[in-house]
Amino acid sequence: MSQELIPLEKRVVHVRFEGQSRDIAFSVLDVGDLSGDQEMKRALALYFNTPEKKFVSYIIERHVNGNITVRPEAVFG
Repeated sequence: MSQELIPLEKRVVHVRFEGQSRDIAFSVLDVGDLSGDQEMKRALALYFNTPEKKFVSYIIERHVNGNITVRPEAVFG
């Protein structure tokens, strides 16, 4: 079963930052389908009013439905 693409105006970036999870609309971050990883990290840094370097090691997962997850790199061991 395939997922349908969510319309751009309803897509969100799910972000885990400093122990909290948030869903932020693409429109709030001013990002879209063509936004690269660096643009996404820059937009999040502006949103959280924090240096962009805090997102350097973050992983960006693009889902088939159009939403995006941004999370810290998982550390095991």
